[in-house]
Amino acid sequence: MSISSSSSSPQTLKIGVVAFGPFGQFLAKTMIKQGHTLTTTSRTDYTQLCNNMGVSFFRDVGAFIEADNDVIMICTSILSLSKVMQSMPFHLLKRPTLFVDVLSVKEHPRDVLLQVLPEESDVLCTHPMFGPESGSHGWKGLTFVFDKIRIRNIATCSNFLRIFENEGCKMLEMSCEEHDKVAARSQFITHTVGRILAEMEIKSTSMNTKSFETLVQLKENMVTHSYDLFSGLFICNRFAKQELVNLELALGKIKQKLLERLDEEQNMN
Repeated sequence: MSISSSSSSPQTLKIGVVAFGPFGQFLAKTMIKQGHTLTTTSRTDYTQLCNNMGVSFFRDVGAFIEADNDVIMICTSILSLSKVMQSMPFHLLKRPTLFVDVLSVKEHPRDVLLQVLPEESDVLCTHPMFGPESGSHGWKGLTFVFDKIRIRNIATCSNFLRIFENEGCKMLEMSCEEHDKVAARSQFITHTVGRILAEMEIKSTSMNTKSFETLVQLKENMVTHSYDLFSGLFICNRFAKQELVNLELALGKIKQKLLERLDEEQNMN
């Protein structure tokens, strides 16, 4: 879908980033490339890195909030979101601001933001379906999911979304509930199978098939993600619990069918 047909490049925004870890840095590089001004605050001291990137780093959260950002983008972990947001002095905001989360679950951040933010703040829930590895050669064709929860400043919201549109992302507007339903069946199951393979210590062999190589690669990809992310996908997505049950049930059915077939073959002999 097209966010706007009137401009091929976004108007520059002042974007504040809460938590400047690898994913925040990854998004920031493209935003800087497009000409946006970035500020950030983080538990880790990223002063030197930010100086090299041209980002203003604030150790003091209050000063960050007072920096008069157009957009504040939240890049915390799923599990730390509530604690981080509750600790921020939003009364220091100088004007209505657009808050954007980029977490891998959507109902949870939506509920937290609506609870803690001033009512005059706009809320946009998003999920870039890519990261530093999959998006290392550009974002063209990669999916960007978003849900406009509370938007009154349409121009600022459109300018932010256009950042991703102009990089060639597939823009997918979807409710937070629908996102979490789909993600539980796709992203969470993918992570879970990868973790199962890791527990089994699956490794490459001298007689790999292409399919087995795919499984080994899946395992290796999933274990590069933190266990905090994996557990967050489960704890903070209400649909993930049922998918875990479904996975167990499916494995049980397959096991039962194999044992029944084994009995049949043994009885024939």
